[in-house]
Order: sequence, then structure tokens, then C-alpha cells
Amino acid sequence: MPATSPVTYAILAASCVLYVVCLLSTVSRTGAPAAPSGLFGLLGIGGIEGDVLYRLGASLPLYANLIQPWRFVTAIFLHGNLVHIVFNMWVLMDIGPEIEEQYGSARYLFLYVVTGICGYLVSSGLGSNASVGASGALLGLIGVLLATTIGRRSAGMRMLRGRLIRWLIYLAVWGLLVPGIDNFAHVGGFVAGFLLGKIIADRPPATPQERKLAYALGWSTALVVVASYVKMALWLRTIS
Repeated sequence: MPATSPVTYAILAASCVLYVVCLLSTVSRTGAPAAPSGLFGLLGIGGIEGDVLYRLGASLPLYANLIQPWRFVTAIFLHGNLVHIVFNMWVLMDIGPEIEEQYGSARYLFLYVVTGICGYLVSSGLGSNASVGASGALLGLIGVLLATTIGRRSAGMRMLRGRLIRWLIYLAVWGLLVPGIDNFAHVGGFVAGFLLGKIIADRPPATPQERKLAYALGWSTALVVVASYVKMALWLRTIS
């Protein structure tokens, strides 16, 4: 991974690899990607079969997620079609490196995964049948950054706030116009990110105690992600 923004690039790589795995699995099962649909077929290009997403960790209604809690994590790294992953990774690369530099890689990973989990807690709790994508985590990152700009009047902060608000508008319009978008996950991730942005100091860890806590958060989050995929793989073996 690059020396700068290693976690952002790791998330990008993991999401893209998983998308390719899902696409190959879909082609293997059906002979072709899922059929195009909506907006002249653009939203269906490179579509992933629903059963493939289910097997590889899509978020389900809350009762199912509580039985298989790894889905709160694995769903963050899955995407339903080519436009879905391209748009989300575009947002990730636009704001991710900035937040990673501002908070440090360890705390950035914690923020990304925790806000993504919160998004799926809200969405599954409010009845979403099946959902995948990094949007909840990305809205969480936007919420974190937006929280740091509130009350600050410097030109740089005003410019950042304007940029973030534009992203919120784009994502809101996207969520309203495109069927199947999990707006509940967006709201849950954004609110979680905004609250965390108010709690966590918007700078890299400065003292030995802060660095120790940041590393504990980062490594614990990484272990949760790995453990989630291990649990998913073990479950797959039982149903194969």
C-alpha cells in the first residue's frame, strides 16, 4: 500500500477485489452478469446476483443480522453493480485520504467501519430486506468532517463545508431518484459519523496515551473485519 493513505487504498482494493469475486460468481452461476435495469440500463451493468450477495455477506433484516452479525461488517465492502462501486469508490478517494491524514490511519479505519455498521443497524432495524455498499460508511466520513467544520469560520473550513454539503446533496438526490438505494443506511452512517466527529479530536494522536488508544481502536477494528469474513467463510462451508 502507498505510504500515504494506506487504509484508504486498502479499502479500495478490498472492495474492488470483492466486486470481481462477486461478478465472477454471478457469471459462473448464471452465465452472465445480472440483467441491466433503470436509467437506460446503466444501473445494471456488471450487476451481481442477489444470492451471491446473500452468500458473501449482504445485510439482511435485523433479526437475521443478529443471528449472523458478521453481515453488519461484510456488507460494507460489497456492491451490487459497476456503477454502484465506481460511484462509492470515487467518493472514498475524494474524501478518504483527507480524513486519514487528519485523524491518523488507525482512527480512520475505526471511523469507517463503525459508521458503516451503524448505517446497517439503522437500515436493518427499519426493515430493509437486503442491502450492500459502502455508502453508510462514506456518509459517516462526511458526517465526521462536517462536524469538524461547525462553528469554524476560516476560508478553508467554509470551502470544506461547502464541498461536503454538495456531496450530501448529490447523495440525497441519488437516493431519491434511484430505486433500491438504502437511504436508512445513509442516515444512520451520517448521524454516527457526525457524533463521532464531535467526540474525537480532529488531529492525529499527539501523546503516547492517544497513540496507544488509537492503535487499540485500529487493530480491534481490523480484527473485527477479519473475524467477520472468517465467520462468513465458515458459514458458507455449512451451506455449500
